[in-house]
Amino acid sequence: MPNRPRVLSIIPPMTQLNTPYPSTAYLTGFLRQQGFAAVQEDLALALVLALFSRPGLAALRDAAQKLPAKKRSAQVRHFLEQYDAYDATIAPALAFLQGSDPTIAHRIASRSFLPEGQRFATINAYIDPEYPDEDPLTWAFGALGSTDRARHYATLYLDDLADVLRDAADERFEFVRYAERLAMSQPTFEPLARALAGAPTLVDDTLSRLTRAALDRHQPDVVLLSVPFPGSVYAAFRIAQTIKSINPAIKTVLGGGFVNTELRELKEPRVFDYFDFVTLDDGERPLLALLDHVAGQRSRERLVRTFVRDESRVRYVNFPEPDVPFAEVGTPTWDGLPIRKYLSLLDMLNPMHRLWSDGRWNKLTVAHGCYWKKCSFCDVSLDYISRYETASAELLVDRIEAIIAETGQSGFHFVDEAAPPKMLKALALELIRRKVAITWWGNIRFEKSFTPELCQLLAQSGCIAISGGLEVASDRLLKLMKKGVSVEQVARVTRDFTEAGILVHAYLMYGFPTQTVQDTVDALEYVRQLFEAGCIQSGFFHRFACTVHSPVGLHPEEYGIKLIPLPEVSFAKNDVGFTDPTGTDHALMGEALTKALYNYMHGIGLDWEVRRWFGVRVPKTRVPKHFVARALG
Repeated sequence: MPNRPRVLSIIPPMTQLNTPYPSTAYLTGFLRQQGFAAVQEDLALALVLALFSRPGLAALRDAAQKLPAKKRSAQVRHFLEQYDAYDATIAPALAFLQGSDPTIAHRIASRSFLPEGQRFATINAYIDPEYPDEDPLTWAFGALGSTDRARHYATLYLDDLADVLRDAADERFEFVRYAERLAMSQPTFEPLARALAGAPTLVDDTLSRLTRAALDRHQPDVVLLSVPFPGSVYAAFRIAQTIKSINPAIKTVLGGGFVNTELRELKEPRVFDYFDFVTLDDGERPLLALLDHVAGQRSRERLVRTFVRDESRVRYVNFPEPDVPFAEVGTPTWDGLPIRKYLSLLDMLNPMHRLWSDGRWNKLTVAHGCYWKKCSFCDVSLDYISRYETASAELLVDRIEAIIAETGQSGFHFVDEAAPPKMLKALALELIRRKVAITWWGNIRFEKSFTPELCQLLAQSGCIAISGGLEVASDRLLKLMKKGVSVEQVARVTRDFTEAGILVHAYLMYGFPTQTVQDTVDALEYVRQLFEAGCIQSGFFHRFACTVHSPVGLHPEEYGIKLIPLPEVSFAKNDVGFTDPTGTDHALMGEALTKALYNYMHGIGLDWEVRRWFGVRVPKTRVPKHFVARALG
């Protein structure tokens, strides 16, 4: 083993398909700055490109033909009937989504080129009964929008194929939440262990082949697997399983957002059949200690925030050393990632919502942690929220310029929990002063510091969109959440962003403790008025989940709920059930909220009385009809 082990960082399936998840870029940039030979691979993208290729579709056809006829879904039957069309179109469709063959857009937009399965049925919802023969998406894309129209059709085409893959070859497959249920808040390792011991699927075999190829290319001594979500855990374990079958001497390390949140009480020794080390929180300091240990320059007792196995027992080692300051973590690098092969998908026509899947964005953090860190539903006790650090605007723009020089692309997504207004102002001024032209968007809090003047300045610096948590549109519940904002304030701040030409996305929540049906109806009316007034252009309702690291989970009595005791936990621990005395059927409420919001994002139903969205009898809203209009003055 050399003094400086060679390190390979891997993005496991599944994350995003339009841009690389930033964890490996940060770690690779930092390790190179420290003098390590560090490389990276995105096996999430590689897996999709392998599966959705001519050889991949041929293998999928073979799997589908092995199914008894009565077990073939309608989508599988359609795929087999139209196989020649899929075989002829898969390569040009992928090339178009990668931006390397733009002229094929004319054929795709004509709807006479790609085979169309069940996912295309959604387009029929847009047909105008007065003009049934007109292209239903003309209202969205206009007469000249053939490229966007084609991108939407090509995305539906891929979704059709993903449905076939799930029905015929691997029931766990999804583009984002691959095998998520095997890991998310699973108290024991048993479901994951059973899946890993099972016969490999077409997806598993493909991933194993890609893993072997990556090892051959890079010959690593250490492999880092960063798992941000439950939907990337299963594949990370499959990758580690393949590595250990090829060369058990290669050290495998598990880390990332899922680990930092859900594996803090890890006791399951079987995890270490796949991984030699499991690290918590920011990876820089633990990795420096671990790599010294691998090189024989540090004992195991001096590892930092790292789980290891001693015979049949899991042990947590945390030698006290300070974290690497945010200003010293270096510039992330995308070197080694196939940045020209990512797929620009258009799964929703809303112009704000599409930013998450369309275009390759350089992901960058303005500050570490959250400057507010009070929200009662958030994991404020964990390091990635609680430890707030900034870097100078000059250093941030240095990083931005270096990334543009490396990638040739000037789009940035600032991935902070909530980017601080002070830092954004300083960053905007520095970008303008140095005449650095970028396009950027990010996440904020809707606080009064975002004045009309600041919104205009951010737009001038390249800001095109922001997202922020309105959560529950109820002043009572916002106060209980400790959000530090009011509905009136959110209305004014979002209006100021919109008037500066910046799109606004609102994160919304339902099912918070003590939220009643009346609260839910009122919240939807607030949201309707915000859309109607043009304050927000996009939003997403998610169901509140109580986590063990949040103030609600730590002090449930303050929120009027009782936690349901968890079973003994040896693996993942995060979500915890609770009983709420209101007895509201939040699942039923969620269906109505999702339906209403989807339509609002397409400009539909904004003049409806909100009770029309609910499938059951609900009370009339108590919100004054012109509440938002009056708040805006």
